[in-house]
Amino acid sequence: MREESRRQKRIARLLQEALGPLVLRELEPGAATLVTVTHVDVQADLRFARVFLSVFGGDAAAVLGRLEERSGAIRKHLASQVELKYNPELFFSLDPSADEDARIERLLKSTQTDDRKSD
Repeated sequence: MREESRRQKRIARLLQEALGPLVLRELEPGAATLVTVTHVDVQADLRFARVFLSVFGGDAAAVLGRLEERSGAIRKHLASQVELKYNPELFFSLDPSADEDARIERLLKSTQTDDRKSD
């Protein structure tokens, strides 16, 4: 796998900053779901971008489905905010690091509980 170029990283940062508010706007108003754009991977040709999300307090599958349905509108709004030669096609995924963080937190809590029991 090739390492990302500086240009890819710069464009990924621009997309991440612009997509945060756009993603929230596309979800149901008043929903008690917190969605964060954790990072964006842009392919070398800059035509495709994978947007990684963390979803708290809601149905992650429903959030992904809604964003996939609205990806055309999101791309249109994104093009008006970020001026690029190619407006990348967006693919949304759940960020696997959120699950890993939760697993580590559970392990830490269980070791703290075990320490208290042994005292």
